[in-house]
Amino acid sequence: MRVFIISDMEGVSGIVKWEQVTGGERLYEEGRVLYTEEINAAVRGAKRAGATEIVVMDCHGAGKGWTFNSLIPERLDPDCEWVVQHSWTEYTEILEQGCDAALCVAMHAMAGTADGGLCHTVSGTQWYNLWFNGTLVGETGINAALCGHWGCPIVLVTGDEAVCRETKELLGDGLTTVAVKRSFGRQSARNIHPVKARKMIEDGAMAALANFNAVKPYDPGKPCEITVEFATTENAASYRYRPGIEVVEPRKIVSTGPDWLTAWRQFYAF
Repeated sequence: MRVFIISDMEGVSGIVKWEQVTGGERLYEEGRVLYTEEINAAVRGAKRAGATEIVVMDCHGAGKGWTFNSLIPERLDPDCEWVVQHSWTEYTEILEQGCDAALCVAMHAMAGTADGGLCHTVSGTQWYNLWFNGTLVGETGINAALCGHWGCPIVLVTGDEAVCRETKELLGDGLTTVAVKRSFGRQSARNIHPVKARKMIEDGAMAALANFNAVKPYDPGKPCEITVEFATTENAASYRYRPGIEVVEPRKIVSTGPDWLTAWRQFYAF
């Protein structure tokens, strides 16, 4: 069984402040340790479920040289390999080769979620909303669509209660979720102790992979329209005259393609 672990940082138990997820800040080093250990928990669960190949992809944009490179390699479980990519959604090798299931660890809710800790969608300063064929989605939806393009389902999501609720609504009740904290503001949360949270993630990963057919691969539909609402008119105007993209409102663009991946790469190029 081949397993792809996609990780972000804001959904880790004990991480509640931007300084914990921003490269170079003093609290960031603490955040990296907490982050790596939650990834390790998912790796252990995957191994218990019988995974023969596990690849981890860090998707957290920490800034500076830490972007997509926030985990601590020497603390990482040696039974997995990990990817350092240049740009988000760039790495697809394991999906193209055939992957049985994906696990999303330490996710956060979409922008504007009242009880979503450190919530945002792609960019907390430049993006407001994102839709796939009229469905409002967050970053977990992007990861689900990326995996789904190659027929790989996301079967586990961990993070706060808000992102667990969000992804169940998108992917269905067959999705296994593990809430390691309950956020009650963008930088406020009641956290489960890290040791207990890691055991919950490990058990959740094993349970999810025991029946990875419980969740269908996510396909937003064909053809696919991706709509982005930006924070400023300048953000939208920068996409004017690109093939397949229309600026439909001063702060909103639509990228249209025969499938999700084509529409995505027309404007989110790496």
